Amino acid sequence: MRIATLAVGLLVVVAACSDGGATEVRPFEDIQASDVSFEFDANAQSGRLLVDTSIDVVCAVAYGETDDLGLIATDDDMAGGAHDGHSPRLTGLAPDTEYSFRLQGVDAGGTLYQSELMTFRTPAAAEASGPGINVSTEATITGASSEFSAQFAPGNAFDGDFGTEWSSAGDGDDAFVEVDLGRPVDVVAVWYHTREMTDGSAIAESYTITVDGGEPRGPFPIDGDPTEVGFTGQVLRFDVAASTGGNTGAVEIEIFADGG
Repeated sequence: MRIATLAVGLLVVVAACSDGGATEVRPFEDIQASDVSFEFDANAQSGRLLVDTSIDVVCAVAYGETDDLGLIATDDDMAGGAHDGHSPRLTGLAPDTEYSFRLQGVDAGGTLYQSELMTFRTPAAAEASGPGINVSTEATITGASSEFSAQFAPGNAFDGDFGTEWSSAGDGDDAFVEVDLGRPVDVVAVWYHTREMTDGSAIAESYTITVDGGEPRGPFPIDGDPTEVGFTGQVLRFDVAASTGGNTGAVEIEIFADGG
């Protein structure tokens, strides 16, 4: 779910990506190259803030339920450093709640860019709910093509936390992960949330599902919406069918069971 709020202006999010050498403070709007938008997970308990800048900066967002803020998120690009496309993950959110936030970035010359204090509201739980009961956190990992490191293990894609993710070690279109749900489940939908790097790599564009060792189903497009399916299965394998290459994987793979 993406909510575009905040147009250019004295905008938006916060961050603590400065250092003691930053002596000049300028408005964040001086380098803001896009509107700010938000994508929230199915439970509205975490999400991602998206914004582009006209120059490369190290950026972060500070946020909280009061103007004192108290929480901070930074870009999770593995390479680190400065760039012009920013997507910090916000965790610890509550549905239907207003948050204050501020953006901050620092360039290679030590100039600090800071926005004014702004607000956003998470969607209500009913608006953010999926098409069934999410049973992903019941899954046990039984196989995966690879992992970039222990910090990016396959289990991160099934932990219900959009602040973690599974990354393969450069598998591109060959990335896969297999899980055992522990029991046969009537699956009505799957929601594949792809990871992505700021350079445009690691984006999974479509995937297949193999149920209990049968023939692959799909490929299904990854377009920001759940994939409606109809099968009963226990061991599910998810293969990336097409991608932009690199360290493909998933932020979350949500498996929805029939709640009827």
